[in-house]
Amino acid sequence: MAHSPDLKPKDEFISYVEPSGPSLSRNVNAKIWNPLMGISRDNLQSQVRAFCSEYGFEDKEDTFFRGALAAQNPRDYEDIPELTDDDKYWLRREVTNRWHLPKALYYTIALCSLGSAIQGWDNTGANGANLSFPKEFGIEDNGWLVGVINSGPTLFGLLSAWAADPVNNLLGRRGTVFVTGLFCIFPVLAQAFTQNWWGLLICRLFMGLGMGIKISTIPVFSAEVAPASIRGGLVTSFQLWVSFGMFVGYCCNLIFYRVGQLAWRFQLASAFAPAIPVVIFVWFCPESPRWLMKKGRYTDSFQSFCRLRNTEMQSARDLYYAHCQVMEEKDAFAGVSFWHRAWELFSVPRLRRAVVASGWIVISQQFSGINIMAFYSSTIFVEAGYSTLSSLLASMGFGLVLFVFAFPAVYTMDTFGRRNLLLTTFPNMAWCLLAAGLCFLMSNDNSARIPCIAFFIYLFTAFYGPGMGPLPSIYFSEAFPLSHRELGAGLTICINNAVGSALSLTFPSLLKALGPTGAFGFYAGLNMLAFVVIFFIVPETMKRTLEELDFIFGVPTRRHISYQVGTWLPWFIKKYIFFQRSAKLEPLYKLDGVVDTSSA
Repeated sequence: MAHSPDLKPKDEFISYVEPSGPSLSRNVNAKIWNPLMGISRDNLQSQVRAFCSEYGFEDKEDTFFRGALAAQNPRDYEDIPELTDDDKYWLRREVTNRWHLPKALYYTIALCSLGSAIQGWDNTGANGANLSFPKEFGIEDNGWLVGVINSGPTLFGLLSAWAADPVNNLLGRRGTVFVTGLFCIFPVLAQAFTQNWWGLLICRLFMGLGMGIKISTIPVFSAEVAPASIRGGLVTSFQLWVSFGMFVGYCCNLIFYRVGQLAWRFQLASAFAPAIPVVIFVWFCPESPRWLMKKGRYTDSFQSFCRLRNTEMQSARDLYYAHCQVMEEKDAFAGVSFWHRAWELFSVPRLRRAVVASGWIVISQQFSGINIMAFYSSTIFVEAGYSTLSSLLASMGFGLVLFVFAFPAVYTMDTFGRRNLLLTTFPNMAWCLLAAGLCFLMSNDNSARIPCIAFFIYLFTAFYGPGMGPLPSIYFSEAFPLSHRELGAGLTICINNAVGSALSLTFPSLLKALGPTGAFGFYAGLNMLAFVVIFFIVPETMKRTLEELDFIFGVPTRRHISYQVGTWLPWFIKKYIFFQRSAKLEPLYKLDGVVDTSSA
């Protein structure tokens, strides 16, 4: 197969592997290693032959050997004589055309992410329903009870998220998405037929049973099928569809507004719609190749990789490299039982760092105040002086801004970086919230009061969209090794739901006690607290394979803090405060003995 010889990659290269050596739990020198590095060609061929013999790939031995050579020498593949011209062509395209991937990959990402739309849709359905169902059930003066009903899915999701590990282990990623999708159909529809507040609460609790597991599974599924170079952009689709669901939910609030007293029933029940195509068509997606490998089904894993990558050689490379890293993970993280592995999340330093970083990111998402806006924006706009219809229209504008500004993250997540997006957007969200809160102090007679409040809320949302919006689902889905991925994701969702429930429960009372200005100022302070902690403890994960991240989280927290304070901060001050263009940044992570230009 002949291809244009002038197709050359850019200077930037996304390495699939790095050398072997340091402890996965204590990587003091911040080196990212490749388990294949240093193995002679003959020994590598012998290892590949043994691998193919053990897992039934005898007829693919040459393909796996070429893949192993490409994994061993990710930068120098042009000089590997065993690689065909076709192999080299597709390796170049991984850099020059990194979004050119099989349709099956995009189908899987799109369909699974559609399942996340119900989360946003329900939040906004509750937003509109808050204006009417408390009156029908006679609980309009009981802010705490309204808060409990609104946070019902997250309260029950707090418990069900722990079930993500055994359910995924039993059913796989596709089966889990299917089963949890059923909980996003029937309890959602049942809300429309409830006759009292506790019936509505029970329905929302059952919704949480499915949502807690689903939210843990879909980002993990997406991360496991995506290549490292665009994993962030692809997993961003989870939040993109959450934002889309929120926007459509706001539209439904307006559509059913004139129904009258029954409006809230339609607003809540309409959120079942996205789950229907998910439960029907999920079986046409390829199963996660890493889950299949975890179950020892290597032949099925290879077939799945072949549907998700452009060539058999690339599929063989990714499978063999993942296999080598998983073998090392088994030695480092030897927990077998559920409870043993759960304990290791806190006892093993590498896993503990992933828990702390992922946990703080989801806490920061709740601290940002976005879920409060999702549940109570209509209530906030009514406080500002809007009529019921105008508040619903203003909330729809909030949903539209959130959806539109989620799109930039598809690109920036794998170019600007996860950590940089967080550090850039949090201070801006803080001053927007503070400004919106101060606008409530303006006189009710001032015609600029309501437009200014709406403007700063929308501006806050625009900063949230490309930063904090998609980050949590991306980060927890990639931070944990395969052996603990479902458990780690489940724990992170538990933390998210616990904090989210606490804030949702307390916001009506907080709004009543402090007023809008005090409540917005409180959340502005939480945004700055999140910014400071992220600066110290959250490492960058951009452009690393899921297996390479073991070494990123192997770097001790003290080493990471020392670098940020002693190296990165002085460089930032010199370059951006004193405009010293000659300032050079010494990267934290090293790769194959060469400076890693993507880390900071």
